[in-house]
Amino acid sequence: MSSKANSGPACCVMVLGTTSGAGKSWLATALCRWYARRGLKVAPFKAQNMSNNARVVDGGEIGSAQYFQALAANALPDVRMNPLLLKPERDTHSQVVLMGQVSEALSALPWRGRSERVWPEISGALDELRAENDVVVIEGAGSPAEINLMASDIVNMRIARHAQARCLLATDIDRGGAFAHLYGTWALLPEADRALLRGFVLNKFRGDASLLAPAPQQLQELTGVPTVATLPMWWQHGLPEEDGVFDDRSRASGAVTRTVAVVAYPRISNLDEFQALKNVLGVRLVWARTPADVAGADWIVLPGSKHTSGDLAWLRAQGLDQAVAAHAGRGGAVLGICGGLQILGEALVDPHGIDGNAPGLGLLPLVTVFEREKTVRHRAARFGDLTGAWAALSGVPVAGYEIHHGQTAAHPQMAQAGRPVMPDGLAWQNAQGNVLGIYLHGLFEDPGTLHALFGASAPTLEATFDGLADFIDSHFDAGVLAGLIA
Repeated sequence: MSSKANSGPACCVMVLGTTSGAGKSWLATALCRWYARRGLKVAPFKAQNMSNNARVVDGGEIGSAQYFQALAANALPDVRMNPLLLKPERDTHSQVVLMGQVSEALSALPWRGRSERVWPEISGALDELRAENDVVVIEGAGSPAEINLMASDIVNMRIARHAQARCLLATDIDRGGAFAHLYGTWALLPEADRALLRGFVLNKFRGDASLLAPAPQQLQELTGVPTVATLPMWWQHGLPEEDGVFDDRSRASGAVTRTVAVVAYPRISNLDEFQALKNVLGVRLVWARTPADVAGADWIVLPGSKHTSGDLAWLRAQGLDQAVAAHAGRGGAVLGICGGLQILGEALVDPHGIDGNAPGLGLLPLVTVFEREKTVRHRAARFGDLTGAWAALSGVPVAGYEIHHGQTAAHPQMAQAGRPVMPDGLAWQNAQGNVLGIYLHGLFEDPGTLHALFGASAPTLEATFDGLADFIDSHFDAGVLAGLIA
């Protein structure tokens, strides 16, 4: 890592959005790589992230978006880069992770009661990053102009004011109403906050950019803020979306040779680990919410879950439990990852009120007990001898990460129904060889696994980050990006 180039606190560039889904996360990632390629020491920051996509770092866990942004910045991912992470477990409750560690006290507090409690740690983390870097790229959340939330804001304009950040405001023009979104956001901001806006960004544009005139000029006359970039729609940038199912459209690169159906239950977690499958030639990735969605699939994947018993109940309500069982009964390949492994077992046992009790699908001879302490760690292991649908993984080393409360062991009366295929019970296979469960996230991000399963490789993260930086370099007005840190 390069030494700090200047003695003062880092210059802060902040990406705000008129709405969720405006493109803040990927634009912040692109900026991290753009500034890092200029020899600057760069760090990402997002004060508060609400997402069940998390990655293991030294000291605990942070949102996946900041993890990837750190890699794009050539920086070591750090809990200070995302000091507050909210992981939704139900519609009205989230697990609160502060500086990488679960806080039961904060999780029990009403949402509006947390802000002042956490502000010292959030502002302190940002101040430390500013002291150690040349540039800090900050990502906002949702919209900065939610007037019902301004009094308790700790992620948008309060951060911008604290850091005196140079702010870009992005909007999704594909939704329609982009200029109204930009003007309305500007109009609702206090005068002091408006002064921090350095440029508007039109994202996801399809068509002839010359047809936008005279709107950008009129908007600048109304607000004093220029439109500094019109970014074309780019479906295949290669970076996972921060929240939700990143691409509901079912498609493949080239002729389809394998269809993989990933069950998209309501509290799906760590779905970003499936991004690599989108880039494997011949693989069609389907997000499944009904039995019809898994019909004809070669593989069914049960992904991670932030609320395993709740997602298992949803699975049963949709009739997907029967669809998965029928697929397995026909010899079809089934893979469970983390919470998905737990769902495939015989039972979920919850003595501490962590997740909930429930009978599992019974496709693996396992019982999971939810413990108070959360396992959060990087892990490398090697598959043993596998049979059947997953035999190609025999002997393959894999590196990944664990994030789970559940501890899983074999059902004492069902030893013949399956066996461990990785040390320490990290992976299990049924006796027929078509059902596999694994605790490690990141399986499809591992090059050795991709080659073993598909005989293929996916574009590297480095290539993705460089592509993002090249994209914004081509579409921002000349001098804007350098001018933000001048």
